[in-house]
Amino acid sequence: MSDQRRTPDETAFQDAVRAFLDTHAKPLPEWEEGWGNGPDELSAGAEPTREEELSMVAAAVAFRRELFDAGFGWLTGPPEYGGAGRAQRYQELFDEVAADYELPSEACFIVGHHIVAPTLLAWGTPEVKERYLRPLYRGDLIACQLFSEPEAGSDLAGVKSRGVRDGDGWRVSGQKVWTSGGHYSDIGEMLVRTDPDAPKHAGLTMLMVDMHDPGVEVRPLRQLTGGEAFNEVFVDDVFVPDSHVLGKPGDGWKVAMTTLGNERASMGYRTASPATDPVERLLGLIQHFGLAGDPHIRQEFARIAIRRDVIRWTAARASGRGEPGAEASIIKLMDSENVRAIGELAGRVLGPRMTADTGEWGTYVWAELALSAPSRRIAGGTDEIMRNIMAERILGLPREPRPLT
Repeated sequence: MSDQRRTPDETAFQDAVRAFLDTHAKPLPEWEEGWGNGPDELSAGAEPTREEELSMVAAAVAFRRELFDAGFGWLTGPPEYGGAGRAQRYQELFDEVAADYELPSEACFIVGHHIVAPTLLAWGTPEVKERYLRPLYRGDLIACQLFSEPEAGSDLAGVKSRGVRDGDGWRVSGQKVWTSGGHYSDIGEMLVRTDPDAPKHAGLTMLMVDMHDPGVEVRPLRQLTGGEAFNEVFVDDVFVPDSHVLGKPGDGWKVAMTTLGNERASMGYRTASPATDPVERLLGLIQHFGLAGDPHIRQEFARIAIRRDVIRWTAARASGRGEPGAEASIIKLMDSENVRAIGELAGRVLGPRMTADTGEWGTYVWAELALSAPSRRIAGGTDEIMRNIMAERILGLPREPRPLT
């Protein structure tokens, strides 16, 4: 957007952002477009080691505190909880300027800022909002989700973790799995069953759990890519006060739907520099191997590029609206489809180069993206669940036949 279309306040805001970043960050290094230039890495699929990850977390926390204290850490948040109270437009203006700087990865904050915190704002008690929202956005706390279980993934309402009434709170025990960032998180949003006699969806309650409680044990899970971003979490007789219930006891399913909506919508907010953006890099790959004139390759790449832009536009349309709507399911489904398509097309272009590391720039780096693609079709609700949601709840089509019991 040109400067002529910005208000004086918007221009002054961007000038202030630029002044802050000039003193707290470095401009992105200049790089020449073309094959073999820039970092040999992709923004999607890459997974650092645990040591690298903890170093990245420390850098992100340090920068986030400076950012927050300067007034840029939670631009759209309510002032009473530490936000700047600005319109969503100002976050877009900030991102526009920040794209020119080399900033620490904030991957460790995605769950807390885009998924858990909006749920706290919608469902939390005044005490919980006061206690957690400001520290989450300042980087003093990091949050994770405690949803899936070994026997309750796609069928999330089948969770078996239990919360038992104990005075003015709950005693919580259970096992969770596929918890991203659980090993460095401070608090967790946990779905538990508090009324085993109630119907399946009605007996659930959402709680905020202290991840540093002695009754919480986090164990790493090594996945197909070799990374350990996911964890198993074991919770044994952890006390959670009533003030840390989101909504009311029995509202757990409603709160979970808010959280999952936030998660699905957040998939449209991923940004990357042209040097590491998978779609831009895929185009360079196709051109380098002389396949830009192949009509089948061109057609599939066009579908990928169009999906990428539609995801971004849909996310922008949904931003600032409050609780996510139909767009969240659309974004999630299109995102998982695009990562799959990118990996498959890269494989067609590269052949064996994607499965054996020969040291050639821009080739083996695609293997990790392809191996991570299946997880995108599961996280936040499987593709099949997304299609059912859109068909039944958005388009009003007849429900899928349920098995006889």
